[in-house]
Amino acid sequence: MSPNTASDRALVRNVVIVGGGTSGWMCAAAIARMAPPGLTVTLVESEEIGTIGVGEATIPTLIEFNRFLGLNENDVLRYCGGTFKLGIEFVDWLGAGERYFHPFGLFGRDTPEFAFHQLWLRLKAMSENGAAPADTAGRIHDYNLCSVAAARGRFSPPSMESDTILSTMRHAYHFDANLYGQLLRGYAEQKNVRRVEGKVVDVARDPELGLIRSVSLSDGRAIAGDLFIDCSGFRSLLIGDALGSDFIDWSHYLPCDRALAFPTARIGSAVPFTRATADRAGWRWQIPLQQRSGNGYVYASDFIDEQEALRQLLDSAEGTPLADPRPLRFRTGHRRVFWEKNCIAIGLAGGFIEPLESTSIHLAQVGIQRLINLWPGRGVNAAEVAHYNRAMRMDYERIRDFIVLHYHAAQRSDSEFWRYVGNMEIPDTLASRLDMFRANGRIIPDPEDLFTEHSWLAVMLGQGIKPRNYDALVSRIPERALIYNMRQLKDAVEKTAMSLPTHQDYIDRHCAVRV
Repeated sequence: MSPNTASDRALVRNVVIVGGGTSGWMCAAAIARMAPPGLTVTLVESEEIGTIGVGEATIPTLIEFNRFLGLNENDVLRYCGGTFKLGIEFVDWLGAGERYFHPFGLFGRDTPEFAFHQLWLRLKAMSENGAAPADTAGRIHDYNLCSVAAARGRFSPPSMESDTILSTMRHAYHFDANLYGQLLRGYAEQKNVRRVEGKVVDVARDPELGLIRSVSLSDGRAIAGDLFIDCSGFRSLLIGDALGSDFIDWSHYLPCDRALAFPTARIGSAVPFTRATADRAGWRWQIPLQQRSGNGYVYASDFIDEQEALRQLLDSAEGTPLADPRPLRFRTGHRRVFWEKNCIAIGLAGGFIEPLESTSIHLAQVGIQRLINLWPGRGVNAAEVAHYNRAMRMDYERIRDFIVLHYHAAQRSDSEFWRYVGNMEIPDTLASRLDMFRANGRIIPDPEDLFTEHSWLAVMLGQGIKPRNYDALVSRIPERALIYNMRQLKDAVEKTAMSLPTHQDYIDRHCAVRV
């Protein structure tokens, strides 16, 4: 075949990534990891623009990404000053002093016939109607190793033996996102990714096909490519400005649009969880790293001004401030298409759902993974582009529903903000989930859902949503057998948790920052 044929001209030989930060360098590292022979990868970023870089909490899916790259968990946490995360503690979402926990691990053990929580719901009903002692069921978190271990400040990675309680453990990380980006930059550059310092000021497109042909820098240089990846953050220089993919705004569901973030000196040992505390017009985070704590306030500017939000954040923060609070602005939602012609938006350039459940890095990761699975090495295929856009849109919508759940179900009415989110219209998909759970405690798993039925269970029960009944088929289990087996399971979870090292001891032994 002649090298001048249309088929040959469509081959992807040069990839240009616009923007660095966590998303950009994740993308560069992943593509370099799987790059076919002859592929060149160039990343353009500007130190003048900088990065967002406030994300310090992750979810368990990042473990898979690091394994794909061949990175050692302990080495990553040592480099990034990281700690382990077993879940999120929600404080004051149901009123002052109320707490609940969203663990990453599994609740109890499902049987081939029943989800575990249906067994617990029946046992709880038995305790309430006198068929079992009042304290028999306990809290559902008594059957979750992540919850019990987090409450006791203990940690260990999960066991690979599927028949042990320790196999139900799941974890993620708290780390310095900027350092993680630097780590991935070193990885990518070792695999011949070329970094170009410069600010993109123009985008050149093919006049007939509309494809992006090059980006121009402020110093006059032009960087040409066959495939362009937009990691330019909220600016969305390529997919938004150049290609015109409009933004689908979800601020009516998720009105928080501002954040203030700053570090403080850590007090005491690092706990193995993130804390999210509801406040007058949003919520505050507290994230423990090895050498500092991350603090922030995510709030809705329609309900509170920046000075008052800053005052509330500073009044509540623990530890000596290490820097001035940094203000951030954002919109929740996503681009109508994530892949248009020869350009794919990854990370904030494609969309953003506020950081309540630490999903930002995950959404960049899943975008990267899908791109690799559909790698357009022989040119862009319309059917594959449509599949990518449809799958990414559904990912965003499912995560949106889970985040909206936290606000809508919060039993607070002490401010205009909480009255708004408590009474707002919610997506039909979320309303259907809630109706099904309220009736008989059913949570129908969706294999494509980031948040499993265990996560939905934790938040729905935690937010005070109680099923009226349980699955009637559970009643065929003899009462005595149910009481005995549940007691044994609860005791096993407690004993396993207490056998684990403390979170701090595990860090000191395996991944402490070398001073």
